[in-house]
Amino acid sequence: MIERIDAGVRSSKIVKHNGVAYLSGQVGEGETIQEQVKICLGKIDALLEQAGSSREQMLRVTIWLADMSDFAGLNEVWNAWVPEGHAPARACGEAKLARAELRVEFIVDAAYD
Repeated sequence: MIERIDAGVRSSKIVKHNGVAYLSGQVGEGETIQEQVKICLGKIDALLEQAGSSREQMLRVTIWLADMSDFAGLNEVWNAWVPEGHAPARACGEAKLARAELRVEFIVDAAYD
């Protein structure tokens, strides 16, 4: 069974299937990469909770940066947020994001109970 949470015309905030919650891409506001990452991770926390999951259950995270020069700033916030011993598989690359002011987008897949 597939469960779609907060389904819209183009996408759902969360799609749950076969023990995995797939979260829609999350972006944040702010001037610095650190501000945008903190906002994104806050949104991810809320979506994980809504999906019946948690940071400890993340399986894979894909991160898109508008500019790879923000990699160190991203990791500064990310490393403090990920629970020790529960780091997901992670990929990070550079991409043109939907709006010029966006510096980062996160896509998360997580197990749920």
